Amino acid sequence: MLRRALTCVSTAVLLVAPAGTATAAPPGDVLQRRLDAVHAAGMPGAFAEVRDGDRTRTPATGVIDIRTGRPVRDGLRHRVGSITKTLVATTVLQLAGEKRLRLDAPIGRYLPDLVPGEMGRRVTVRMLLNHTSGIGDFDTELIREPEDLITVGRTTYRPEHLVRIGLAAPPTTGYAYANTNYVLAGLIVERATGRSLESEVTRRILRPLHLRDTYFEGADPLIRGPHMHAYVPWTDGEPRDFTRYNMSWLWAAGDLVSTAADLNRFYRALLTGRLLTPPLLAEMQTTPGSGYGLGLYAVQLPCGTFWGHDGGTIGHQTVSWHSPDGTRQVTYAQSMAFYQESPTEPHPIDVAAGVFLVTALCGGQPAARSAAAVRPATDGVLTGHR
Repeated sequence: MLRRALTCVSTAVLLVAPAGTATAAPPGDVLQRRLDAVHAAGMPGAFAEVRDGDRTRTPATGVIDIRTGRPVRDGLRHRVGSITKTLVATTVLQLAGEKRLRLDAPIGRYLPDLVPGEMGRRVTVRMLLNHTSGIGDFDTELIREPEDLITVGRTTYRPEHLVRIGLAAPPTTGYAYANTNYVLAGLIVERATGRSLESEVTRRILRPLHLRDTYFEGADPLIRGPHMHAYVPWTDGEPRDFTRYNMSWLWAAGDLVSTAADLNRFYRALLTGRLLTPPLLAEMQTTPGSGYGLGLYAVQLPCGTFWGHDGGTIGHQTVSWHSPDGTRQVTYAQSMAFYQESPTEPHPIDVAAGVFLVTALCGGQPAARSAAAVRPATDGVLTGHR
């Protein structure tokens, strides 16, 4: 259910302007109108931070909580899901640069007790990071029916348990996005350093970049600090509140809480060489066929190539896209998931969100084409990655 629901969220990032025609960042009132259109299409709340050089805009729309009607504002914390993967991959690459692990070493070297035998010899660390390991995805086994969403959110999972579920799931071929890959990568970080993944990411990334609103949520079901509620349209037709949720089921694959400002700061630092040497950043941005590198993917927009990731949890969804030089950035967050009615036709929310993203990064005032013309630029949450 989770994979199907996330894959069918499409972004309207078609050719709304000729390629390579990026203009100056649009005025704040244009961005606000584009974001208001997302709320008008049915999204309870959404916010973003748009950066163009030293200029920053922070539009917000809708409500934090549909019961109280409190308006969304700038600076809210948010479950950012699979954007966690970029930070985990950055940590792995730093360790590779320090010769504490090798990207092309078999994972059985680091986790012989957990991944023994042929699988441990065949799959490399690099294959985990670019989702070519062939290992199945544990979340497709955990979440099959709507009621499973409730059960998962009330359960605390150990990473090793998640890996065993993934290893027992049907194997995949070629590029196949699987959260199991990044749980394994997190365990390799712990085995290579002797410290917890959370402390290692904090020491290497969060603290040096002063990302004070970013942390691993883990089994604590409450988001610390101000945040939007998280909604899923339920079987009775009403939105169900999933704000209180145990995120241990994603761990290194997606249990990070952050803000739009923190994510923009992180990706700018990453893309401008503050976190990785040029050869390691080039490794990260090598995308053989799939468009997905090592915890980072490329998306083609009307005004060029952008880098980043997106993330979806049970209710919260996030997109974070950035120009190669880190000067033009957008991080967008919304408070409802699983609202699509068709696996092929984009929902009006997704069309409006796509127009907002293209406007934020490419400038001007693009207009969405008809829903029938919309197709995803990648395959993530607002496009299939998670």
